[in-house]
Amino acid sequence: HVQLVESGGGSVQAGGSLTLSCVASRYTSRNYPCMGWFRQAPGKEREGVASIYTGGGVAHYADSVKGRFTISQDNAKNTVYLQMNSLQPEDTAKYYCAARPEGAMGWVLDSLSYNIWGQGTQVTVS
Repeated sequence: HVQLVESGGGSVQAGGSLTLSCVASRYTSRNYPCMGWFRQAPGKEREGVASIYTGGGVAHYADSVKGRFTISQDNAKNTVYLQMNSLQPEDTAKYYCAARPEGAMGWVLDSLSYNIWGQGTQVTVS
């Protein structure tokens, strides 16, 4: 089955940058045409951050990160990235990579439409 492994989290000062990576194994874009990044802070609901259709590169972003975060892909490496710039303390959360199956309904940043999840990587902004 598909497995997702995130990396790249860490601690950074406000205004700094981080790039998260998500490597997918046993993955086919035909079965999972959309990949997403989500985050969850303590005591808060999981929030959709960005998504990308790996076939054509169409991306969507949460309003809170537009202009600061960029999602991208390297299909040859089965890897999705999240470049995060101008980080703020409110970006502090555990960030998760997820895969959305073919035929899934609903908004692309709705976590309920994703059924494969990584273990997450912590991002702390101070």
